[in-house]
Amino acid sequence: MAAEAQTFIQLPVLPLSRALDPHTKPQFLSDLRSALLNVGFLYLSETGLPAKLTRDVIAECKGFFENLPQEEKERIEMRNQKSFLGWSRLDNETTAFNTDHREQLDLSTPHPVPGPEAPLYHNLLAPNQWPSPQHLPTFRPAFEEYMRRMSDISILFTSLIAEAIGLPADAFSQFFDEQQQHKLKIVKYPEVDVPNLPTGASQIDRKKWEIKRQGVGPHKDSMLTSYLLQASNQPGLQAQNAKGQWIDCKPIDGTLVVAIGQGMEALTNGVCASTTHRVLSPQKGEGARYSIPFFQGVSYDAKFEAMDVPEPVLKLRDEARKARKDDVEFTFVKGRWGHLGEATLMNRVKSHPDVGERWYPDLLRQVRLQ
Repeated sequence: MAAEAQTFIQLPVLPLSRALDPHTKPQFLSDLRSALLNVGFLYLSETGLPAKLTRDVIAECKGFFENLPQEEKERIEMRNQKSFLGWSRLDNETTAFNTDHREQLDLSTPHPVPGPEAPLYHNLLAPNQWPSPQHLPTFRPAFEEYMRRMSDISILFTSLIAEAIGLPADAFSQFFDEQQQHKLKIVKYPEVDVPNLPTGASQIDRKKWEIKRQGVGPHKDSMLTSYLLQASNQPGLQAQNAKGQWIDCKPIDGTLVVAIGQGMEALTNGVCASTTHRVLSPQKGEGARYSIPFFQGVSYDAKFEAMDVPEPVLKLRDEARKARKDDVEFTFVKGRWGHLGEATLMNRVKSHPDVGERWYPDLLRQVRLQ
């Protein structure tokens, strides 16, 4: 039954409010366990996020891309800093060796610049590069409040994941810093002028079409969990099921799309599936697509060793694994990295070679050799 469920054709919708009611929590945990084993992607509704805050961050997101002068964006460009925080130009990031047709701003919960004795990967901990309040006076307050709220939601949800697979609610606490860094992006996917793919197109033509429409190429998220606020009505986000089919994850008002990260899959010995997903750019006439993903952080000093998941749950995992399609490189391979931070830094260099070229030339050479 688990193997059949993995060939999902739509995402489950889980109301978070039901996890807070002792009468409905057992069913919520059962539904969550099924989603973790068989899908790795879900809609989270009734999250408790204030509707006004959601409207504000969506408005600020669009305002950044549409109203901020180019020179102001360049002032906070990502390659200015070692932290990979800041603005990225259109077509500046790569995924699966192809260009992502998107423009974005990377932010995080605030941290001071690390000292000279800190490991190299601690460069990821740093202050944000904020747009000037002269141009966007309410941008920073809105996103700092949103990140605070999302931090609480992510910690709650991670504790529910632990309970759903038979672990103590605080099982993942050991992997968080006291002042944990979480990250957030605001993203714009402009329209592309690409005709619809003809029926019966060859595999080669399909691949060329997919590359032309690549907003973000096929990938799995890192860390533990991520939470996507789809900030406009354009479709584009797709998750891949076990048959290799791309399933649309259309925007639903009042929800966040939750993706299980590779870190969670590694920690739970494969019980929690990390699902391949992508974004197709909107086609001409559809309007730009906007999105605001929040990425739950983990201590960069953490080491990824599997946790003691109960045997019955591991058996369910084995059934689900039979059906899983897995053709995306896995980040947290045991023995390759001593700490999560090393793997994360290398991934950032791979995705943003302009930053790597300026600040991490030795790592960039390693990436290119690989």
